[in-house]
Amino acid sequence: MHEAPADPTIGELSEGEILRRIIARTGRASAAIVGPGDDAAVVGAPSGAVVATTDTLVHGPDFRMAWSSGYDLGWKAAAVNLADVAAMGARPTALLVALAMPNHTRISFVEALADGLRDACDALAPGCAVVGGDLTVSATLTLAITALGDLEGRRAVLRSGAREGDVVAVAGELGVAARGLAVLFDRFRDEAGSPVPVDAARLAPGEPEELAAQLRPSPPIGLGAMAAVAGATAMMDVSDGLGLDARRLADASGVSLDLDPVALGPDPATALEGGEDHALLATFAEDALPPGFRVLGRVVARGEAAVLVAGRAYGGPGGWDPYRDWDAAAG
Repeated sequence: MHEAPADPTIGELSEGEILRRIIARTGRASAAIVGPGDDAAVVGAPSGAVVATTDTLVHGPDFRMAWSSGYDLGWKAAAVNLADVAAMGARPTALLVALAMPNHTRISFVEALADGLRDACDALAPGCAVVGGDLTVSATLTLAITALGDLEGRRAVLRSGAREGDVVAVAGELGVAARGLAVLFDRFRDEAGSPVPVDAARLAPGEPEELAAQLRPSPPIGLGAMAAVAGATAMMDVSDGLGLDARRLADASGVSLDLDPVALGPDPATALEGGEDHALLATFAEDALPPGFRVLGRVVARGEAAVLVAGRAYGGPGGWDPYRDWDAAAG
């Protein structure tokens, strides 16, 4: 009698069987009125407004299989989308997942990915879960997430509301994910430059935390809604680096942001130029800074430069570009 493989590839299973295995692991969203199983999910939005965002992770420019487990990938895909919802001042309520995989992908990888999605939601945004999605076959592993959120009666916090005299503040780490990426490229590639699995024995003190910030980030999702309640005048997710994202916020608001180099920490250049930390950058009236945020500088009248450091124009690249920086780091 022929025995089914213990860990079949997705090419050996039907779409229905793959979906059943995923859904069994992803939990239920508290806002879901109709969850997985119909043509579309129905998610409650008591405030009458829905915050929606989409982000795609593609093998190559966004992650490397040698470095990211299925669990890591699921966790990171959830976290980066939850951060965008939080940056609007909303509470994340649901995820929609589109997964394109090569036929040789093992079902254990898919199950681990589903576990990562579930655990990230449980840890970062309790009550949020996967409510639906799509599966297809592709030569390149691709994971696209749409995240939904509820403003709970609040106005959305936009990038365009920063006012002269506000303080510039951040919740979360800056530059740590970039240091983790540097560890991967510097330490875990073969002679041809191809990624190889991480050997924990080769990590120095502090480096496991830096790798976790890159591969399995934990942005302060709950502080997005807290910032909105406190009266944040502008806010955004720092996904591409503080220098670049601060410039975007300043441009949207028609102001300049003057950052204090001391507040940027012992390595200001990495804090400004490293990406993928998914911290929350926000501006507040001086007396409205909520717990969890620390001051980085001030909003000043618009000058020649959108971002200043200690009063001087910041002219660095200021951010992470996956199409440029993956290739540059690999070269």
